[in-house]
Amino acid sequence: MVVVGAGVVGLAIARALALAGREVLVLEAADSFGTATSARNSEVIHAGIYYPPGSLKARLCVAGRDQLYDFCERRGVAYRRCGKLIVGSLAEERELDSIAANAAANGVELERLGRAALRAREPALRCHTALRSAHTGIVDSHGLMLALAGEAQSHGARFAYRTRVSRLWLTPGDITLAVDGGHPTLRAALLVNAAGLAAPALARATEGLPAARVPTAHFAKGSYFALAVRAPFTHLIYPVPQPGGLGVHLTLDLSGRGRFGPDVEWLASGELPHGERDYRVDARRAEGFYGAIRRYWPDLPDGALEPAFAGIRPKLSGPGEPPADFRIDGPEECGGPLVNLFGIESPGLTASLAIAAHVATLLRGVI
Repeated sequence: MVVVGAGVVGLAIARALALAGREVLVLEAADSFGTATSARNSEVIHAGIYYPPGSLKARLCVAGRDQLYDFCERRGVAYRRCGKLIVGSLAEERELDSIAANAAANGVELERLGRAALRAREPALRCHTALRSAHTGIVDSHGLMLALAGEAQSHGARFAYRTRVSRLWLTPGDITLAVDGGHPTLRAALLVNAAGLAAPALARATEGLPAARVPTAHFAKGSYFALAVRAPFTHLIYPVPQPGGLGVHLTLDLSGRGRFGPDVEWLASGELPHGERDYRVDARRAEGFYGAIRRYWPDLPDGALEPAFAGIRPKLSGPGEPPADFRIDGPEECGGPLVNLFGIESPGLTASLAIAAHVATLLRGVI
């Protein structure tokens, strides 16, 4: 069977299927694994706080979080359970109450902290109240993907890089592939479209897949700024969420260096060709960061933010629309031996192992 895409989710799926005894071929357009969304994010292990109870995001995040911590421990992948604070003003107490209730419905307990407790834990932080998540952490995403790829290969999975799947022909019994714009050259018994940003475009290029099964793609670019001075925090610091994302938050890498982001910059809907993805960070966007950060860290020095990197999130909802859930269409929805994964943005990294198990279940008994 074929897995298209070698981001963290594609790697996890390839590993799960190889462990189950499948013959797996991974096709990746880039020259290595994890070069797009999987390498351009906050590297946060999310607890499962914000997502609607019962949604795929909620269920797969909570399950995937625990699986990911266990996998990192067993495989020696660097991680840290540093915890996270969601901070709010007096006027935002009801929003924090709503967040806590939603988290509890997902099985995630949060600790409410007042000013005194916050001052003891994080002296540089200024806010009225906060919710603390003990389940949140950070991970070495490259180390994680290296471990997933290595385990998949050790169980027989093969990888073909610099190979772009350009067209598919789907029948109830198999699926035929054309690569790099050429003629059909490969036939597979099963195919998983885990192409991330390119997943809707690949689905649109699948003959035999009903057009109604192809969603409209939306893309949100997020820029990150690195902190030039030492971060005076031990927790990740998040504001109350904003439309399109979780607000300009502080994350830490495993060496303790801080970075802020991502913000939300909506891109034109439609296909996003690989060669035309603009990952440059506009230094002028820092102007909006300073005001947002100083709401909870008023002592942020002028000139302390430096452009770091940007990522693009594959979304199924556009500006002003409620956040969409993950969408994972199996053979029953696709009308053949195909699984399409759409809108796998955050918490995709956290949920990757659980997503892989979900896909393996969808394919059980197909061949």
